[in-house]
Amino acid sequence: MIKLFLKYIYQYRYTIILFAVFSVIFAFVFSLYRLETEAVLYSCILCTVTGIIAVLNGFRRFIKKSREREYLMKNILISAEKFPEPETVAESEYQEIIEKLRRINSETETKFQNERQESIDYYTAWVHQIKTPISAMQMILQSEDTPEHYELLAELFRIEQYTGMVLSYFRLSENSSDFVFRNYELNDIIKKAVRKYAPQFIRKKIKLNYNPVSVTVLTDEKWLSFIIEQILSNAVKYTYSGSVTISVSQNKILRIADTGIGIAPEDIPRIFEKGFTGYNGRANSKSTGLGLYLCKKASDKLSHKICVESEEGKGSIFSLYLERDKLEIE
Repeated sequence: MIKLFLKYIYQYRYTIILFAVFSVIFAFVFSLYRLETEAVLYSCILCTVTGIIAVLNGFRRFIKKSREREYLMKNILISAEKFPEPETVAESEYQEIIEKLRRINSETETKFQNERQESIDYYTAWVHQIKTPISAMQMILQSEDTPEHYELLAELFRIEQYTGMVLSYFRLSENSSDFVFRNYELNDIIKKAVRKYAPQFIRKKIKLNYNPVSVTVLTDEKWLSFIIEQILSNAVKYTYSGSVTISVSQNKILRIADTGIGIAPEDIPRIFEKGFTGYNGRANSKSTGLGLYLCKKASDKLSHKICVESEEGKGSIFSLYLERDKLEIE
């Protein structure tokens, strides 16, 4: 309250100073006419009391207006049009300026959302259309059993993954996504991701270690699969020999460990940033800087914590915390 009163005094400081100057002038003029001291003092006291009453009344209205502004600021998204009644011409003009800016912003936002939706619709159609020639090329390449064909199939698989990443990028950037939370068997999700990347493990002769688990998790199957697939994709991409190990602890921590090239210590804090490739990613010219960024974004929306431990030259361990507090219905 004291800080608010000081703000009020500061706002009307020139009026208060002017009132004090006028009081001094009147007192000086009365003294020149040699009026009785009691009369001068009485006039000064009356003016002072009147001034104090006016200040307190003004402060009361100032508090009311301040609370209205505070409420408006806290509820700006739902109360943008409920401005307090203006008391001055300046306040009225400022409110008109704000209202005009609000309309311009609303029109700009609507235009942006329309253009964004058009882009999403275009890329969605493009991804679905591009899958047809990709499938045709896969069938052609699978018709012959040669090393060259296997290499081309692997590159075609990467193209398919990158096209799918386009849709994931747009969907995760939307305010509302197609998340469906249910209890799922984690083993089924892991096995589906492993089967998808099995040809890549075989091609690079990388051993996969995984013992089936009987664990149920509350999550969205599609987006958890996306996270696991991205981590497996990186594991295959940056592991040239050795193995990839998938394990699940009793407290539902999913760990995917590889024996790949690892991550430089200075890069670890930034690997989930958008577009960040790191030293090893740049050196190998294989990283887009989007995969782990989308993993982090998806895990945040699923309320799953994701973190990484890595030692350069020895491999990386990605941990996904899937346990949730049990909710009781009262």
